[in-house]
Amino acid sequence: MTDTRLMEGKVAVVTGAGNGIGRAIAVMMAAHGAKVIINDIGVSLTGEGGSASPAEETRDAIRAAGGEAAISTDSVADPESAKKIVQCALDNFGRIDAVVNNAGILRDSIFHKMTADDWKSVVDVHLNGSFYVASAAAQHFRQQESGAFVFMVSASGLIGAFGQANYAAAKLGMTALSKSIAIDMKRYNVRSNCISPVAWSRMVSSIPTDTPEQKARVEKMMQITPEKNAPLAVYLASDRAAHVSGQVFGVRKNEIYLYNQFDLARVVADVDGWTPNSIADVAMPGLAAGFREPVTAAGVFPWEPI
Repeated sequence: MTDTRLMEGKVAVVTGAGNGIGRAIAVMMAAHGAKVIINDIGVSLTGEGGSASPAEETRDAIRAAGGEAAISTDSVADPESAKKIVQCALDNFGRIDAVVNNAGILRDSIFHKMTADDWKSVVDVHLNGSFYVASAAAQHFRQQESGAFVFMVSASGLIGAFGQANYAAAKLGMTALSKSIAIDMKRYNVRSNCISPVAWSRMVSSIPTDTPEQKARVEKMMQITPEKNAPLAVYLASDRAAHVSGQVFGVRKNEIYLYNQFDLARVVADVDGWTPNSIADVAMPGLAAGFREPVTAAGVFPWEPI
């Protein structure tokens, strides 16, 4: 196997790069030759406060290892601010080649207790923020006829999760956004893929530990470091992944998954058309074999991570 620097000469923007998975991706991209824009506004897990310190710490780590990086403390959740993130890459390094949409916050709550603010704040950062940054970068990708997007999504959206309706909806929206970009921008050699990561970071540190089962789950997750997700992100942003677009991957420790995407499971038809009663008597029994009971990610991955 080759051991070359996959992002030599590239310029990458990584949002939410002040901590956790975003920091791990930014550091590894720099180690592979990329000049990196570290975007982070330094807020708490729920979106309060603000500080440049997390971004500065990531930048310092990259520079200490001999890499090049600059910071942006602009918010992804505002379209004009998001344009400044992309402009930061142009101002500092003259171009932009890759965007990793990773920034996020959590406002977990069981659905019937979730407020409108809980919903809007999470959707604004994850889904709207990803669109704003991707849209700003897309204008340059189109002109240069190259570019790569990596969207950090979640099993909460792909599979299901308890108490995360806002987060799950936003993450599944990001998955659809990525696929749409892959379709729309293929003609310009622009690629877009998703990674559903598993790692112990701020974004999962709020998982409850009220029961022995929850405690055991958290203890296992704490063994999976954010760095495990970085190699796939580097690969997908590099030219070696020129043939990969519109896909949804997952990473859990040393495992890499390829997720199925929505397709037809079963079909029934009646040449005379359906009535509510014939649907109940014929259509639903015929379709029921294709039903899937809603589950959480814990029910889909019953084995220990490798």
